[in-house]
Amino acid sequence: MQPKAVIFDIGNVLIEWQPERFYDAVIGEDRRRAMFAQVDLHGMNELVDRGEPFAKTIYAQADATPAWRDEIRMWHDRWIEMATPVIDHSVRLMKTLQAKGVPVFSLTNFGIDSYDFAAMHYPFLREFDRDFISGHMRVTKPDPEIYRRVEETSGLSGTDLIFTDDRTDNIRIAETYGWQTHLFEGPQGWADRLVAAGLLTQAEAQ
Repeated sequence: MQPKAVIFDIGNVLIEWQPERFYDAVIGEDRRRAMFAQVDLHGMNELVDRGEPFAKTIYAQADATPAWRDEIRMWHDRWIEMATPVIDHSVRLMKTLQAKGVPVFSLTNFGIDSYDFAAMHYPFLREFDRDFISGHMRVTKPDPEIYRRVEETSGLSGTDLIFTDDRTDNIRIAETYGWQTHLFEGPQGWADRLVAAGLLTQAEAQ
C-alpha cells in the first residue's frame, strides 16, 4: 500500500548528531571516554528531550560535576557544533515529497529550546506539515505512547505511514503499530525506499 504520509526522524537522518565526535575534536578521545564513563550525558540529554529546560538542565549537571564542569557546559554552549552538518540529500527528499503534495511529519527526540535554536540555523525544521517533538509532548521514542499520539493527532495509522529512524529500537515500536519503516543508514537507502513505496521516481529521489 502506498503511504499517505512520510515521517522523518531528525538526528542522524536530516542533521548529523554526534556529540562524541565533537568532544573527541575538542578535548581528545581519551578525555571524552573518561567523561562519558563518569557522567551520564545522554541521560542528561534525555531530560531535555522530555521537556526539561535546556540551559538549566545542562548547567545543573555541570555544577554537580565540577571535575567536568566546563566540558559539560559545552553541551549547551556549543550545542550546534554537535548537531551538524545537515544531510543535504535527506532534506532534498523531504522537500521533493512536499512539492508532490505528500505530507511530511517529524517525529523526533528533541528539546523545546534546543529545537528552536536548531531551527534558527536550519530553517527547514519549520517546514514539516506536522511536528511531533518529544520536548513538547513530554514523551520520547521508543515509548509506544508517542507513536499512539502521532496516529491520534494525524488521523493516520498503520500502513498509511512510512517512518525512517536511525535507531532499531525506535523502528521496532513503529512496526508494532503496523507502520511501514526504514532503518536509516544513509540517504541513498532512504531514497530507494521512497521509490519502492511509489512516492518518488528515481529521478526525483536524486
